[in-house]
Amino acid sequence: MYHTGDVQYQPLALPDRVQVSPDAALAQAQGFLTYMLKRHSVREFTDEPVPEQVISTCIAAAGSAPSGANHQPWHFVAISNPVMKARIRAAAEEEEREFYAGGAGDEWLRALEPIGTGVEKPHLTTAPWLVVVFAQRYGITRDGQRYKNYYVPESVGIATGFLIAALHHAGLVCLTHTPNPMKFLPELCGRPASEKAVMILPVGYPAPDATVPAVAKIKKPLSEIMTVFG
Repeated sequence: MYHTGDVQYQPLALPDRVQVSPDAALAQAQGFLTYMLKRHSVREFTDEPVPEQVISTCIAAAGSAPSGANHQPWHFVAISNPVMKARIRAAAEEEEREFYAGGAGDEWLRALEPIGTGVEKPHLTTAPWLVVVFAQRYGITRDGQRYKNYYVPESVGIATGFLIAALHHAGLVCLTHTPNPMKFLPELCGRPASEKAVMILPVGYPAPDATVPAVAKIKKPLSEIMTVFG
């Protein structure tokens, strides 16, 4: 976190060690891969309630992510209030209408065709929770002084990845929903001008008839996403 005044580096002995044998490491890595391959972006949710403590615990896991200068430039707003969810859906669909009416451009729209997206966003009201991810472009001290945050997009991206993995680990599904622009969200969520909304995650349980796009199961092979210099 950001500190004012004269702050000195103080080394702390590594408080936790999770090292295992190479064989155990491979087994754990393979187990994690197998479980993460069961994660899916879902657009059809049930309205079955999810306890707030589950959501807050997953967000706490996201808050443990590394960040530039340890400034932790993120804030997560968890919303279950039906009125707020309805307002978010209405505003998001208004922006989506402009997007699909030509604002996106033909190439982008063609890229989205296999995903099956459209203007209607029922998941924003059906899912029991919406988690809005905010990036803190700069910080404000308690006495009102502005300070710089570092590597904000990278830091928030890592934290969001932690959150998605934590939600999956808790048996939940979510969707990375990114209406653009999202200027209506800071005011609606009571966030300061220093913060920018970057994503909405509808969170809950999948509907009995939930589907995923067939193309979503097509992932690049390891040979295309990894280079090794041994």
